[in-house]
Amino acid sequence: MADLAGSDVVPAAVVNEAEQLSAELTEHSYRYYVLDEPTVPDAEYDRLLRRLMALEEQYPQLKTSDSPTQRVGAPPLDAFTSVAHEVPMLSLDNAFSDDDMQDFERRIVDRLNYKGEIQYVAEPKLDGVAVSLLYRHGVLERGATRGDGRNGEDITENVRTIASIPLRLRGRGEHFPELLEVRGEVYLPKAGFEKLNEQARNDGGKVFVNPRNAAAGSLRQLDSRITATRPLEMAAYSVGQISGWFGKPERNVDQTAVIEPATHYEMLMQLKAWGFLVNNKVALVEGMDACLAYYQMLSKERDALNYDIDGIVYKVNDLALQNRLGFVARAPRWAIARKFPAQEMMTRLLDVEFQVGRTGAVTPVARLEPVFVGGVTVSNATLHNQDEIERLGLKIGDTVIVRRAGDVIPQVAGVMLDERPDDAKPVVFPTSCPVCESPIERVKKTISLKTKQNTRYETVYRCVGRLSCDAQLKQAIVHFVSRKAMDIDGLGEKVIEQLIGRKLIRSPADLYTLTKEQLLGLEGFAEQSSTNIIDAIDKSKKVSLGGFLFALGIPEVGVDTANRLAEELGPLSRVKEADKILLKYVEGIGGDIAEEIVNFFSDVHNGHVLHQLINRGVLITDEHAVSQEYKVKPSLGSVIKELEILYVGAKFSYALADKFDVQGLLSLDIDCLDQISTDKGTKLGDSARESLLEFFQNTHNAQRLIDIERLLYQWGAHWAERDVEADATAEDKALSGKTFVITGTLPSMSRVEVEELISKAGGKVTSTVSSKTTFLLVGDKPGSKLKKAEKLGVAILDEEDFRGMI
Repeated sequence: MADLAGSDVVPAAVVNEAEQLSAELTEHSYRYYVLDEPTVPDAEYDRLLRRLMALEEQYPQLKTSDSPTQRVGAPPLDAFTSVAHEVPMLSLDNAFSDDDMQDFERRIVDRLNYKGEIQYVAEPKLDGVAVSLLYRHGVLERGATRGDGRNGEDITENVRTIASIPLRLRGRGEHFPELLEVRGEVYLPKAGFEKLNEQARNDGGKVFVNPRNAAAGSLRQLDSRITATRPLEMAAYSVGQISGWFGKPERNVDQTAVIEPATHYEMLMQLKAWGFLVNNKVALVEGMDACLAYYQMLSKERDALNYDIDGIVYKVNDLALQNRLGFVARAPRWAIARKFPAQEMMTRLLDVEFQVGRTGAVTPVARLEPVFVGGVTVSNATLHNQDEIERLGLKIGDTVIVRRAGDVIPQVAGVMLDERPDDAKPVVFPTSCPVCESPIERVKKTISLKTKQNTRYETVYRCVGRLSCDAQLKQAIVHFVSRKAMDIDGLGEKVIEQLIGRKLIRSPADLYTLTKEQLLGLEGFAEQSSTNIIDAIDKSKKVSLGGFLFALGIPEVGVDTANRLAEELGPLSRVKEADKILLKYVEGIGGDIAEEIVNFFSDVHNGHVLHQLINRGVLITDEHAVSQEYKVKPSLGSVIKELEILYVGAKFSYALADKFDVQGLLSLDIDCLDQISTDKGTKLGDSARESLLEFFQNTHNAQRLIDIERLLYQWGAHWAERDVEADATAEDKALSGKTFVITGTLPSMSRVEVEELISKAGGKVTSTVSSKTTFLLVGDKPGSKLKKAEKLGVAILDEEDFRGMI
């Protein structure tokens, strides 16, 4: 046969051989990585691969992106590009106990009104890095990191080097979805991790601390040829986007095409048939008892596994039920991660230092004798706040227990009092800021219990110096320029420290007045680097509303919350003027976050900075910034309920809205209230009548309701129709998110009855009073819990108050 290298013609026999080699190699990889049942020795696999590489070298036309030869890596990239996830990659809520798991199922059952046992899929929670793989017509097109859940980085060249990721789906192409996004966890098996570190030690290189860090570092190599040398694996755990499903009603002989799965488990098995590794510990479990038994079983096997796990993920198996349950702002309602207990070690507390964050929060940080715990060497740990220091009874010099679980910041979990030295020193919380010497205050917070007011204090102490405090200013600027905010590249912490030190910036708005000449005067800056930063600042002037809201640094408002505000409430003017009640209709925003947003925009100083930013050219450009559509339209009944009028629950709130408009509510009298009854004919009691009259005769309350209605009309909206489903369930969830502690003997209710009522209404009962306790329910002969609650500013209820709430 004539040598046809370089010719456009490839002999048919060569094409056939290449296709056969490719199919054999793909099948051998599937059996090795997915089934763990290799059918040929490594030497035979290598021989087949070398033969295919030789053919592709002779006939470059044969080389395709999904060829088994294309796993060796590509030339280095200059940088990763950004990838938007069409379907956000959400995080999971965590459970740390059997009670948390029971609460998880109770929420599901209540929301679905479900009878019988719920079926779950239990999956080991691999300690690795989440990735998204996009396949078009069965061929791998793109790989991306999770990033912030909405935007990740394109790591296509790197994921192509991972042998357990199919470059082309296994099976017949006509049965593949047109578009398929597979999600999974990339991890480094323990044996591979040890081998990698052994090689690094032999080469005099840097060793990795743990497998997860090694996997993350490997995936973020700009040179994918380095990634190709790392023994990474990926286990698929879900599907994101999927469209153009061509499966047939019957399962084919080759087991590669089925009808579109109705359950999560069926989807996992379909992914396995297509060539993906699915963890072999995945199991179907029926009911919560089986979930808890699976946890106990895997806990015992954990150390013997050849990969690291930090918990178990439970998912409702039925996809139709998943759709009904839906999502909250950051997580699906149908899944939860049961975490394994944190790892703990003992060490000595050397000192306590105090750091100031961008919101002024002064946080105590423990300086420790270095100790290896949870896969890393720990020398610092958070102490949270002064209340935590007092709870621990901590002194400098103590032997302490340090706890770390997964990626959670290490914390001091306990003190070994028996080992306290004679020279141990008390921890003294500062009264002035350690950076700017401004006073430190513990912020008062007014908690509304219907019409009663109860003052309590935040657990956090804050420096009042605001942006005149260099620590707060620095952290505010670092946050403002970050990638998820204004995305100003080149402004690292050291540069920001110089800008602040030379008084060139005193607020985020001052960034937009910087000149190239000012930057040239800084250490390490030349002509090009100065030009680059000025260009990056100018480029950042065009920003999305979500990015801008996040950049402002509103306390408690993260990326997801900022994007929710933009999508459901925007433009900016609405966010600025919205009442706390209207903000709570944005999904994922509760009362505390809504209060932080209102307080932020009510602050004169923040208003000045915002005005400067707009005047200096920051332009919010996305559709949410100009859209006039208002997506969250409340009903008048639901707003009355949110006003928390004493003794007036959800059903009476809706009954009032059925009879009166806003003006009617403001002119209520006793005769009007005689007309009010629930659907079941229940009339308002005397206490509720008095409370209603008192509430709406209060000028502040009346004006607030008028303002809410005015804002709705101003935004082109109106009161929504009565939400029947909300009406039916609102009373059951009246205590959602509230934590109760009970002390003493109640006049007419047993403790068991009270706990059952609280649980049904969405609340939680704990045995210990802490800063996280919402209410203390007090009966006769209360114990020491009452004194502790009064000290912490926890709201105190008697039985009458409690009955009014529910």
